[in-house]
Formats: sequence, structure tokens, C-alpha cells
Amino acid sequence: MLEVRGLEAFYGDAQALHGVDLVVREGEVVTLVGRNGAGKTTLLRCLMGLHRDVRGSVTLDGTEITGLGPHQRARRGLGWVQDDRGIYASLSVEENLTLPPVTHPDGAWSLAQVYDAFPVLADRRRAPGTTLSGGEQQMLALARVLRTGARVLLLDEPSEGLAPVIVQRIRDIVQQVKANGTTVLLVEQNVRFASSVADRHYVLAEGHVAADLDNEEFTRRQDELLAYLGM
Repeated sequence: MLEVRGLEAFYGDAQALHGVDLVVREGEVVTLVGRNGAGKTTLLRCLMGLHRDVRGSVTLDGTEITGLGPHQRARRGLGWVQDDRGIYASLSVEENLTLPPVTHPDGAWSLAQVYDAFPVLADRRRAPGTTLSGGEQQMLALARVLRTGARVLLLDEPSEGLAPVIVQRIRDIVQQVKANGTTVLLVEQNVRFASSVADRHYVLAEGHVAADLDNEEFTRRQDELLAYLGM
């Protein structure tokens, strides 16, 4: 579903990504794991077309999208939940949910589905974005992308800074969208969360892919990875 070949990214003279290759198959959940500064968020921004100083190839469902802008990639089925969540503060929860266009109706979640999965959003549907807690904002950001019907979800640190009960809810939703056939690529520092949702894992180090691990090996080496990540 998503294939990256020889991806390089630059910030002026500084190179952030060095020939990254990765593949995410249809219906898979794959994580990008690495220390801060390893290039994980830069990689997601490149995939979404938000970082333009790049070389290499990005293919979505067999079609080259390297030269497309972010809105064009979204229309082709990429959905991004950024690390700062991007909630429209002056809009209500329901307005945040209904503002983005539905790009793929077959896979789009209805408001009823969203409110069933996230009851707290139903309770706060009239509340402005500024009044939501961090966990509520994360649920809203994820629900907003699910409303578009995106075929590939790019999630940046979905469990970061959240209470365990909210992390469990996010985990349940990721597992649910996987069961529905949606493909997920997520950046994650929480190794235990990653091992509970993903099929495979890419470990990034200084802009390189240092390892490509299936979940069995990733789980077996969890203590080693926690030490490597300094957690």
C-alpha cells in the first residue's frame, strides 16, 4: 500500500534522512521507533508532502505520489494525525469533525460511529477545542481523520503524554481500524504500546533504517530497545 525507496530529506545543508527504504502492506500496522532526532517525524512529513526538500520515491497503492502536494495526497487516501493534534481551537468538537472533506466514502466513519467509539466526544460535541484535555484532543484528532475515510493513517506519537486509560482507548481504535483493513504507519516511543498494536517495526537511527523487525523479535528484544531509546 505504501512504499518508500531511497528517501533523503534536507534542511538546508543538513541531511535528516539518508536513503530510507520501507514498505507497509495493505492492512498492516507498522511502527517507526527511534530516539528523538532520529528522523521519524521528518519521514512522516515527507510522506504527507509537507517537507519538500527531498529525493527518492514514495508510492501509494502502486501510484507514484512524490511530486504531489499534501491536499492531493490526502485525496488519494493519506491521513495524518500530527503530534500537536492540530485542533481548531475556535470550533466545537462537532465542527472539527465535520469540517474535513470525505475523501473515500466507503471507509469513512459516520458521526454516529465516532461517538460510539469515543463517548467523551459525544458528551462534549458542543465544546470548543480550547477546552479539551490532551487526551480528548488526541481522540478528536484521530476521529477527524477516520471521518475522511483515509486508507493509510500516519500517526505521530499517538500515546505521548496520555493517561493509561486513554492509551488503551487509542490502542483499541488502532486495532479496530486494522481489523477493518486500514493501513497504519505510526511513530511511537512507547515500545510496549508499539508491540501491542503493530505487525512490524522499523528502527530509525540518525536518519537511517537500522533494523526491520517483526513483532515477535521486537517483543523479544524489548528490554534492549528500551535501553537504546533511553526509556
